[in-house]
This record gives sequence, structure tokens and C-alpha cells, in this order.
Amino acid sequence: MKRILFLLIFSLACIFLIYFFNKPEKVKSLPIINPVDVSEEMVDPELLRIGYGHKIGTFSFLDQNNKLFTDKEIKGKVAVVEYFFTTCGTICPIMNLQMRRVHKAFLKDKRVSILSFTVDPDNDTPGQLKKYALSHQANDNSWHFLTGKKEDLYSLARKSFFVLKPSEAVNQGDVGSDFIHTNNFVLVDKSRRIRGYYDGTSAKEVQQLIEDISFLLDEN
Repeated sequence: MKRILFLLIFSLACIFLIYFFNKPEKVKSLPIINPVDVSEEMVDPELLRIGYGHKIGTFSFLDQNNKLFTDKEIKGKVAVVEYFFTTCGTICPIMNLQMRRVHKAFLKDKRVSILSFTVDPDNDTPGQLKKYALSHQANDNSWHFLTGKKEDLYSLARKSFFVLKPSEAVNQGDVGSDFIHTNNFVLVDKSRRIRGYYDGTSAKEVQQLIEDISFLLDEN
């Protein structure tokens, strides 16, 4: 009887060990975010009706070197997007301290671009953005500070990155009420699809962002 009990326990132990050492690893994946996946108030009604297949639209702005920067510059690259303004004294300094971590992590990787769109183009001229970029040790080849017409900047925020509420877009003429004061970093893959939103004031979430960028770089 003892022999049978021993063999039973031994067999169960073997089965457990075989399963433990041979169980399949969980495959990492990131969602592809479409208009139907975010709050309706963040999405242009036309895009909401389409629902799926969303990709970042075309754009053309000036960078911190007063050079034209278009969406073609990020073709085949992974991009991290934020909206900020240089005179912000609240969340922007915290966000860009964290963005420097992202910048440093991929400084030598030409497949990664950081796009910092201003929400205050009246004050954030290319010259002002250049000073700000220098203060953050930004490499011009990978971290781009962008400015242009306010309506174009806000339209892109609403129709491509989903970081502007329609109510804010309506109030663009009211100074102070129209800033896209979001703490979100937006992750865009090589196919121009949104793959995640991250709290740019959170060191933990930015660390996850760094890991997810590496994942997308190797994603087929």
C-alpha cells in the first residue's frame, strides 16, 4: 500500500514539474487603439463613425531649428507624442523630465522619434522651442519640438491622437480655456497606429512606455 501511495505521489510530482518547466510563456502584445476604444468626447464624430482602422494623419510644422517637419519624417519609426508648452509651470516640467528618460533610452536608435507639439504657438516660436530643447539636452535628430498654426495643432490632437475634447476645440478663441493640458504620452507604432497612452508624470508608467517601445521595435 505504501509503495502504491509513494508511486502515486511521485507521479503527480513529475507531472507538476513537467508542466511547470514546459508551460508556454505568455506572449506579450499591445492593443491597437481605434476611435471606438477611447472616450467619445475625445473623437471627431466622423472618425467615430468609421470606428476602426485608424492611423495618424498627415501634418506639417516647424521644428526647433525652424525647419519643416512632416509626418514623412516618422515613416517606419516608432514615435512618442506629447502636447506641452514651454512656459508651463505645472505638469510639463515633470513630463519632460520623464521624457528625457525615454530620449536617453533610445538616443542612439534612429528608429525612435519623440514629437513634442506645443499648444501655445503664439509664444512657442522655433527660437523659444530651441532654447527649451537645449535646456533638456534634446538631440535634434530624435526629439522634435514642433509649432505651427494653432488650428492645425489642435486638429491633429483631436483627429489623430485623441487628446483634445471637442468642447476645448470650440473654445479656441478664449485664451486660457483652450490648452490641451494633458499628461498623456501617446505611443505610435511603425504603421502609424496608436498602441498606448501613458501618464507622463508617472515614473512607473514611463518605464512601461520604454519597455513597450522596445517591444514595438521588434514587432513584425
